[in-house]
Amino acid sequence: MLDEAKRRSERRRVRKWLARAGERQQFRWRGGGEEHKDIHQARWETALLKIMAKSGGKGVNLKDKLEGNELDLSLCDLNEVPVKELAGLSKATILDLSCNNLTTLPSEFCSLTHLVKLDLSKNQLQQLPSDFGRLVNLQHLDLLNNRLVTLPVSFAQLKNLKWLDLKDNPLEAALAKVAGDCLDEKQCKQAATRVLQHMRAIQSELDREKERKLQLERELEKKREAEQRVREAQERELRKREKAEEKERRRREYDAMRAVKQEMAKQSRKEKDENPKASLSHPSHPPQHKRSWSRVLLKMLLFLLLGALSTLAVCKVTELQHQPVCVRVNMLYEEALSLLQSREILRNVLQPNTQQS
Repeated sequence: MLDEAKRRSERRRVRKWLARAGERQQFRWRGGGEEHKDIHQARWETALLKIMAKSGGKGVNLKDKLEGNELDLSLCDLNEVPVKELAGLSKATILDLSCNNLTTLPSEFCSLTHLVKLDLSKNQLQQLPSDFGRLVNLQHLDLLNNRLVTLPVSFAQLKNLKWLDLKDNPLEAALAKVAGDCLDEKQCKQAATRVLQHMRAIQSELDREKERKLQLERELEKKREAEQRVREAQERELRKREKAEEKERRRREYDAMRAVKQEMAKQSRKEKDENPKASLSHPSHPPQHKRSWSRVLLKMLLFLLLGALSTLAVCKVTELQHQPVCVRVNMLYEEALSLLQSREILRNVLQPNTQQS
């Protein structure tokens, strides 16, 4: 504990010396040229290396670094911020992370909304998290001597920020002009006010641009919907017209078919009406198709008669006369013969009566 207290006291002494040396050297740079600047930089780096060597690069115990509401993690050779551990120390509203090797801050760092004063000077930060504006309680912010070029748009949400130092950063021209030099308390307060106004103007412009894009997208969407409605109406009209044309085509086909049937029926009736006249006017010349049918029927009758006679001869003469089929044929023949004989007797009986009458 004594060694830790001694190292802490030594770090404070070196930081004070560096601060005084930096202020003196700032005024020398204006007239002293690059040589004086290089001397100051070399001294600062030498002192920093000595302090960091004494710290030994060991793990940091945050509770040992906490004094009241101030947590001093400067000169701890940190490459990343222990956000989880810091989140558990909500009473530490003042956080000093200066003189470390930080190149970036994790997005979780922005959850430390209890911070009121934050010192990130003399690191190698190239950018701040996009949601840095969540640190709404922040009043004092030191970003001296980093590698920042721009600030996130959410920076405009730091409504309680009263003090800001952005010196020795490669800021873009517009932001550097707004931030100023911050050589004393008054200039740092003015820098906070001007930078907030500048970032709010950027945010407003971005919001307007975003709104214009949204409006343009809405208009394009409405236009697409209108075009879609027009296309759908055209398609409905086209389908309706096609259905009407198809219906008209079927109606014409039906009418044409009906007309053909009517014409055929009319022609058929006309032929029927003309056929009796033709038979009377030409009795000796029957139609060709009727003559052909008569011949066919006559041939069929002759064929059947020959077949019947052949069957009867077979059943009468050959040995097949005792077969069931021939027995049946012989019976039919006998019945037919009896019927003919009875008709002959009846005719003979009727003939005298007719003559007498």
